[in-house]
Amino acid sequence: MNTIAPPAILDRLGTLGDPTRCRLLMLLEGQEFSVSECCHVLQMPQPTVSRHLKQLADGGWVSARTRGTSRHYAAVQELPRDAAALWRVVRAELLDDPRVAEDAERARAVLTQREDRSRAFFSETADRWDEIRADLYGVRADVLPLLGLIEPHWHVADLGTGTGLFAATVAPHAGRVIGVDRSAEMLEAAQARCEGMDHIEFREGHLEALPLDDSTIDLAVLSLVLHYLVDPRLALREAARILAPGGRLIVVDARAHDRAELVDEMGHQWPGFDADRMTLWLTEAGLEPGPWQPLAPDPEGRGPLLFVQTARRR
Repeated sequence: MNTIAPPAILDRLGTLGDPTRCRLLMLLEGQEFSVSECCHVLQMPQPTVSRHLKQLADGGWVSARTRGTSRHYAAVQELPRDAAALWRVVRAELLDDPRVAEDAERARAVLTQREDRSRAFFSETADRWDEIRADLYGVRADVLPLLGLIEPHWHVADLGTGTGLFAATVAPHAGRVIGVDRSAEMLEAAQARCEGMDHIEFREGHLEALPLDDSTIDLAVLSLVLHYLVDPRLALREAARILAPGGRLIVVDARAHDRAELVDEMGHQWPGFDADRMTLWLTEAGLEPGPWQPLAPDPEGRGPLLFVQTARRR
């Protein structure tokens, strides 16, 4: 004789038939709480709360994750259709329950306590936060949000790519990245850095005669390379040539300086560039220059001060 399984809705009714589990679901809508925080809010012992949370998790009403040494729970956002319909009915009835209102007030106090702990941490570590953040996320964490400006279909040219650091950084956010450098040794290091990244390509060539087709690049970057060129104007004209209509060029380089040792020891051809010269050269290249902007110095940097300037192909 075949046994007919009871409808799933009966199991769901059984789970929501307990007021404690319903209060927990109300609490966990839109916000994670640890087991101990749930105990504080509901004013119940840990074994009781843990038992109800397990039943909710087994029924697919809540999800759990480990954070540090504690386990945090949250309501499942996308419930099956029948479960969502049932919860809407139950939830509407709970809105007038005074215990739910008390839970919400205690929950706000718990969240305020969390904020106080976070605020205390930053108050105590303000003088060391830059060091702590760099240790956690790397020294370039402050510029990472700018990668969100890259459109996923863009073709990006890293002109004077060197060891491919920028190319590797921008590649996950762009459709295609092409790095160009005249040094075979630099390109070998770049290839090794970017191994496995299929949409990065490296080409050997001179910035004054780029191995790239006309009007094919959405964003071109010349970062700390113009001062090595005998005639930077040629590189700017080439950058303008490869840009698609509306494409942009970003130039980062040294401000004008008198550091003679950089010319003698590192092969710099130009002791930096001022705003008037760069703006004139970009205009002559057929680009629409943006503002020439000084960059804040890195406390660890020992070189000349830097600037950034953008330009757009009309």
